[in-house]
Amino acid sequence: MNNSIVRLFGVVILMFTVLVVWTSRWTVFSATALNDNHLNSLSYYASLKVKRGTIYAADGHTVLARSVKRAGGTWKRAYPQGSLYSQIVGYYFPELGQPPTGLEAASNASLKGLQSPLTNLFGSFNGTATVGDDVYTTIDPTAQKLARQLLEHAVTAYGATSGSVVAIVPQTGAVKVMYSVPSYNDNKPSAKCLLPNCSQFFNALQGGYPPGSTFKLVTTTAALDSGKFTPDSIFSGNSPVTVSGHSLENDGNASYGQVTLTDALTNSINTVYGPLGLTLGSKLMQRYMDRYGFYAVPPLDFPANQLSISGEYFGPGSCFHNKHTLLLRVTNSCVDLGRTAIGQANLAVTPLQMAMVVSTIANNGKLMQPRLVSKVVNNAGQTVRANSPQEDDQVMSSKVAGELQVMMRKVVEEGTGTSANLEGLNIGGKTGTASTGGTRNGQPLDDAWFVGFPEGNPKIAVAVELTNIENGFGGTYAAPIAAQVIKTLLAEHQ
Repeated sequence: MNNSIVRLFGVVILMFTVLVVWTSRWTVFSATALNDNHLNSLSYYASLKVKRGTIYAADGHTVLARSVKRAGGTWKRAYPQGSLYSQIVGYYFPELGQPPTGLEAASNASLKGLQSPLTNLFGSFNGTATVGDDVYTTIDPTAQKLARQLLEHAVTAYGATSGSVVAIVPQTGAVKVMYSVPSYNDNKPSAKCLLPNCSQFFNALQGGYPPGSTFKLVTTTAALDSGKFTPDSIFSGNSPVTVSGHSLENDGNASYGQVTLTDALTNSINTVYGPLGLTLGSKLMQRYMDRYGFYAVPPLDFPANQLSISGEYFGPGSCFHNKHTLLLRVTNSCVDLGRTAIGQANLAVTPLQMAMVVSTIANNGKLMQPRLVSKVVNNAGQTVRANSPQEDDQVMSSKVAGELQVMMRKVVEEGTGTSANLEGLNIGGKTGTASTGGTRNGQPLDDAWFVGFPEGNPKIAVAVELTNIENGFGGTYAAPIAAQVIKTLLAEHQ
């Protein structure tokens, strides 16, 4: 009889243990996933009772997202600025059965406020709304509006099918401008949204474009920081040359004779940089690409599934007849290293990535993590989180960064970037003109790039990309946009 009681007691203890484990799993360990599941109706109804925090621009009063009260004591999100910030802010509409996007997703925990598992499921017991914390972004309203104006002009005047501007404070990583065309209205995210007038695809963070000659900054970094070359190293700038078994030419097949590395960057000489990439080798090139943030999800406070990785992409049917698109490191035998060194071949990058590159050079070789949120403030006015600058990597020595800054100034003074040479601004930069392989009106289509910063006063670094412009030279189309954004931001933050 005693044995039976002992066995029964053991069974009861075992069942109780199983009950505790499974209850803990759902109420503690898996609570976040359960609450965030859009199929969870209890969580859904409770979320409507939450007055989510407000999202502000950097000026502290421009409202990017707010909660509006509805009948029945529920709340709905509204976005007063519409398409101007929609790509950054995203949207939060649980009634659509879709997960939040953009900062609404990345800052969801702050915006919905501190809640217990029970209030997550059933709402507040006293009937009052749960109030979330406010999120303050780093985005400058004046410069953001200017970027939209300039990009929309590029679409209407030059036929660009898309474009992006990203501006970063090099010393802190604060993103001051991030805008792409086309955009969309986040008040109506489910509305019909097709190119060329509307798109929820955020080109600045998700688009993959050949960077053209802006990538020569990465190649130059590897050349100088390795100690193998100096700005005065001599190369042959004659055209054409053979690289990886194929002819490589300069623009217009121009030959420059014997030139320094500085001259090669100033005039964007392909026939110097293609062979230079091969001389440096794939391992060294890969090392500096990794340091700059290529081949990794950008360390931005944004949903990782809405960020693209920059690197070498090979589509189906290429590279040993692969069936899927592959991201390959430059050490792979499929990669044409010589053409990678000039920013062509299979290299695809985001505008954010190139903004990180130029920001690093402006910040004496130190790459800071880009960030969109400056602080989080609760409804009592207390700052509950302040996002301090975070270093990502020391990409190169400060000496090499200084040499690059001088070389980039010469690009704008007398090279391919003279259109960025606004009076009163000593901008250093690099142009990029990347062939897309397409044509329009019998003319070749190019992606036009410019990256730059004010030399001697590098408080801002900018990357501009314009897609599919006929004979789209970066110095002609992208450089003036970058210069105007830099001028505006410097005036805003003197």
